[in-house]
Amino acid sequence: MRILMVEDDKELCVALSICFQAAGYDTEFVYTGEDGLQYGLQNAYDLIILDRLLPQTDGLSIVAQLRQHGITTPVLMLTALDGIQDRVQGLDAGADDYLTKPFATDELLARIRAIARRPGALEDGSNLLSCGDLQLDRNNLTLHGPGGICTLSKKELAFFELFFRFAGQTLSREMLLSRIWGAYAPVEDGNLDNYIYFLRRRLAAVNSCVKIITVRGVGYRLEVSP
Repeated sequence: MRILMVEDDKELCVALSICFQAAGYDTEFVYTGEDGLQYGLQNAYDLIILDRLLPQTDGLSIVAQLRQHGITTPVLMLTALDGIQDRVQGLDAGADDYLTKPFATDELLARIRAIARRPGALEDGSNLLSCGDLQLDRNNLTLHGPGGICTLSKKELAFFELFFRFAGQTLSREMLLSRIWGAYAPVEDGNLDNYIYFLRRRLAAVNSCVKIITVRGVGYRLEVSP
């Protein structure tokens, strides 16, 4: 599970980094609202933990802007503002959960596990997923585009599902390797590049305007042309 934590209390971040690492979570920490918004818009996460009172941009504004940009990543607000109206404002802005400070670490970890158990944006029971001019048929392992249909391998299907879910966001090489092959699979880094080549061939075969962009030194991003 990949987490972004936006919190200006660096001592708290250090303490939580130890807990998250022990729980097996891959976590990035940023300390300002502006950085939190940029990371949330540009990178792919399974969960964003967001303080409400932040330098530069407040948490309510961040979660609202993420939702306006179509980012459906679950958001857990972690804040000292504990009034009923504060909770209502956070949830109405687009947060999925709200935990007040001070908090018990065990409760925070339990809430993270609860969010992880919820069905994802793509796990809605539908076999057909859409992105730009593409349609992915998970049942028949096929990719449909303006120029026709092509058959996919199971791994190619898994790649496209992940890219569709996080369209427009950069997926790190580490995230792709972990999600497709498993966190501890003995897979060579070059295998990822080979599959990206295969995916690009599939996109070309169906004459799609959707592209897989290389983000140098980081990973790849599915880019949908207007």
